[in-house]
Amino acid sequence: MKKVNLFLFIILPVIATGCGGNKQSTDDFITVDITKSYSSKKELILQDFTDVEYIALETNDDFVNQWVVQAIGEEIILVTNYNNDGDIFVYDRTGKAIRKINRKGQGGEEYISCRGVTLDDDNNEMFINDHYAKKIQVYDLEGHFKRSLKQKEEGGTQFYWEIFNYDKDNLICYDEINEEIPFLLVSKRDGSITKEIKTPFKEKKIFIQLLRTEEGTRAAGPDNYSRITPFNGNWILLEPSSDTIYTLMPDYSLRPFIARTPPVHSTNPEIMLVLKLLSERYYFMESIENVYDFNKGAGFPKTYFVYDTREKAISGYTVYNGDYSYKKEVYMVTLTPINHESGSWCSINAFELRKDYEKGKLKGKLKEIAATLDEDSNPVIMLVKHKK
Repeated sequence: MKKVNLFLFIILPVIATGCGGNKQSTDDFITVDITKSYSSKKELILQDFTDVEYIALETNDDFVNQWVVQAIGEEIILVTNYNNDGDIFVYDRTGKAIRKINRKGQGGEEYISCRGVTLDDDNNEMFINDHYAKKIQVYDLEGHFKRSLKQKEEGGTQFYWEIFNYDKDNLICYDEINEEIPFLLVSKRDGSITKEIKTPFKEKKIFIQLLRTEEGTRAAGPDNYSRITPFNGNWILLEPSSDTIYTLMPDYSLRPFIARTPPVHSTNPEIMLVLKLLSERYYFMESIENVYDFNKGAGFPKTYFVYDTREKAISGYTVYNGDYSYKKEVYMVTLTPINHESGSWCSINAFELRKDYEKGKLKGKLKEIAATLDEDSNPVIMLVKHKK
């Protein structure tokens, strides 16, 4: 769990999650009662409802990383380190190392920080979320500076929390602290706001806990979750302050996707509703209680649920990876959405794969990849895409 000093407050992940009892409404969206518990539990095999792909990233003296997958396009993969050292590793789509880029610095054509990297395949550009500078710095895929986009500052905005590639002209961004309009379409050309998207909510809620002492103030927030999820060609928008999760349609209208009950403002402490993996058959969700014990260093308890679109029912779940010969659990909390084409990603440590390989516990493509690794290899990317 994250614990930081108050000056790091703005970079805390402050997301919520949720799940609970449900019914299919006449408006064809799901209502989730986050106060219910479910004794039944499904056992699912990931490959039964998703397509799974593995990519081993090349390891050499210049390409050893703590890595975070930032983008996967038609031809390249972009990876950064957790420590925000400015390195951007460029691989081809098979995982072969191409180049390493670092433009971190104080100059006008450099980035102070790199919260995230968004890839624009069509224009061969990458957009660096330089959140400390409240800018988006744009480079080509060889690291040459092209332009700088200023982020919005009105409405209490601090910086854009998330940025995705929306279409050929725009990015879609989540504005965490903004008091009224959390979602924006932003021009790739000059950073201007092309569309403000207001998801209705009564009052802005920031899910965070503070502890004030003589030494200063500490803050803790739940693990990071995506507020923007690409799904079925549209975009699912999750504002933790809202009682409804919406689908952003191509005409910019909002269609209710999942509604929660009771309302977020009526729960004490607050309980958040968030999505994890979405597939045609299953919607995986979590609820998180806004509670943290600084003495124990633990809190924000979670409850995990899945909605079955065929059975129209919610239950607990355990998901296993079918490429193991034993029941190897897949934790949905580790999956992070990338884009419509690539789905979501998580990593598998090389030393764990080697251990299972030597014991004969792997199958198929995963077994083939593990045979090429050693314990010091970069982790393997697992891509999870919903079957259509």
